[in-house]
Amino acid sequence: MATPDRPAAAADRDTAAGRQATAERETAAGRQATADRDTAAGRDTTAGREATARRDTTARRDTTARRDTAARRQATAGRVATGRPGLRGLAARSPVARQFALLACYLAAGIAATWPRAEYLTGKVPAVRDVSSYVWDLWWVARQVSHLGDPWFTHLMAAPAGMQLGFDTTMPLAGLVMTPVTLAFGPACSFFLLTIAMPGLACYVMQRAARLWLRPPGAIAAGALFGLSAMLAWQDWYHLNIAIGAVTLPMTMEAAVRLRRCPGRRRSIVLGLVLGASVLVNQETAVMAVILAALLLGPWLARRPTAARLLPCCAAALVAAAVASPQLVAMAQQASAGGATAAPATQARGYGLYGAQLPGLFGPSPRVADFGLSGLAAVYQYRQPTEGVPTFGLVLTALAAAGLALSWRQPAAWLLAAVWLGCAALALGTTLQAGHRQYVPLAEVWHGARVSLAMPYTWFVRIPGMSALREADRLALLGLVPAAVLAGRAVDWLRDHARPLAVAVLALAVLEAGWSGIPHRGTMRTALPALDRPIAADHSGSIVVDIPFGLRGGLPLYGSAISPRPLLLATADGHPRAISYSSWVPAPTAAAIMAHAFYRGLVAAQHGHRGSPAQRAAARTDARGMDIGWVLAWHRLRPAVRSYLTATGFRFSYRADGVSVYRPSSVPAASAEPAASAEPAAQAERAASAGTARPPPARAIASTDWPNGGLAMIRSARRTTGTTRRS
Repeated sequence: MATPDRPAAAADRDTAAGRQATAERETAAGRQATADRDTAAGRDTTAGREATARRDTTARRDTTARRDTAARRQATAGRVATGRPGLRGLAARSPVARQFALLACYLAAGIAATWPRAEYLTGKVPAVRDVSSYVWDLWWVARQVSHLGDPWFTHLMAAPAGMQLGFDTTMPLAGLVMTPVTLAFGPACSFFLLTIAMPGLACYVMQRAARLWLRPPGAIAAGALFGLSAMLAWQDWYHLNIAIGAVTLPMTMEAAVRLRRCPGRRRSIVLGLVLGASVLVNQETAVMAVILAALLLGPWLARRPTAARLLPCCAAALVAAAVASPQLVAMAQQASAGGATAAPATQARGYGLYGAQLPGLFGPSPRVADFGLSGLAAVYQYRQPTEGVPTFGLVLTALAAAGLALSWRQPAAWLLAAVWLGCAALALGTTLQAGHRQYVPLAEVWHGARVSLAMPYTWFVRIPGMSALREADRLALLGLVPAAVLAGRAVDWLRDHARPLAVAVLALAVLEAGWSGIPHRGTMRTALPALDRPIAADHSGSIVVDIPFGLRGGLPLYGSAISPRPLLLATADGHPRAISYSSWVPAPTAAAIMAHAFYRGLVAAQHGHRGSPAQRAAARTDARGMDIGWVLAWHRLRPAVRSYLTATGFRFSYRADGVSVYRPSSVPAASAEPAASAEPAAQAERAASAGTARPPPARAIASTDWPNGGLAMIRSARRTTGTTRRS
């Protein structure tokens, strides 16, 4: 009974085994199919990636080919347009080329803004004493460099005493740089090159400083608003040392800000070099540069006075002192000898003469009068039109105010605005001049001068060392730097949001830019060969006395106002001059000149006084002892002066280029007169005496006694303040 059940169990086992085998086969088939699908998908992915890579490579090659084609076309167009191989393409690819192109554009704009200054290459300069002294300074520094001499003392002015030049605007650094040009082509050529280059160079360095805050369009506009401003262009015309010194102000700003952002040895050295170089160019703007650096670095140091910040600043100060040490030593020597002092009353009166006026400081530039806008230009007023144009201009003022409003959340903008407005307040001087009225709030009498205690400049000049900054209006040059940066911020915004308005604003700025010279000031030739040929042929080194005679320039003053032409003549013949023109007349020099009987008598004669026969005999002996070989009368001589020259042993020799020349009576007539002189000496002298030119007015001397009279002249000069030389 059990046997029939066995086949059934076996069948069940076979069925289960078959089912298991079938499941295994299906599972294996599924795995194989999945593997096949994954393999196929991987192949498709790899193929896709390869296709994508091929497409990207092809696209890059096409883009590069198109770019190269465009560059070649641009280079070809540049060669066709300029005649030079691919200048435009080179400028597009090279940052250095772009900077040179920008500098070239700025230089061209500077020449256009100061036209007709560039026309003076033909051998003339403005007929201004400051200008002739700059030409002499360049010649003197080049002469001393070539002879390895000391440029801070000269025997060729105020001869035979000589004078210290530590506080003078000799510009030793500029003279050193231009020495090759001066020796090869003359000092007038060096002066011309410096004057035409300064506006463009000022634009460029201002643009570099503005790039620290602004984008390229705004930085370029800031550079133009600074370097082409009427304020700076006027200085370029008549005060070269201040124009060169102003270039160091944006350089100081850039170096100080870079040191703040990344303190280090290299950047501290750069700041020190800039500050030291500014001292070797112009001491007045050097003080401004130091003030600017202190204002930029002071708050940064005060927030966290760590060694990492203090050490770079100390290193910068040491480098600056080392670079400026020759000038600083010369200044210390002159100060210790009493050569940089003036009566406090004289200085106090001078402080009130050179303050800027409102609303002219922020109003339209007088430059707009050249474009027929005389009514608009009348808003500008200044009491000393021969000393500068202290105005920011209406366009710059509006743009700077707009730039501050746009950047009011940025602390740097408020710092720049504080420097700008602070310098503007200082530039107003010791009293407030608004229109034609003068206001003296909180008045006080200081050394005989009425000053306002509410004016910042009244307190500024009482800071030790600041009393020498006697022309307040020049502090506006320091305020021009931050104002240009703020104005550039407004230009950036206008470019992004209102381009047509930006173009219109910059067009208006062009009307205020530059300076074309003071109309009533003429020009003078840089060489007078007919007059100077006999003097240059005399190699005796004898002294040349120019009449009017005086030691002039800054403070104090001695004698009469001199002609602007003698110092130009001195660069051609090399003879020592009895006159001088310097920022300060050192007291030892004035005393040494006063000790000579001939000079005392000449000053008295210039004021119409005649001395006794004994005094004239002493003056004759003194002139012979000093070896005075030439006397040049640049104006019609007073009868007292002609009589004095005759009594002291001088006779008329010849007249050339409108100048009468006198020689010692001991010089033979044949050697005294040039061969080209055709008229008799007496006839020429009568013609010179009959001229219509009048000598400059002179102050009355206190006494006819020459020793006392000479001392009285010095005291009288200290009690008065005329047009002072650039300091």
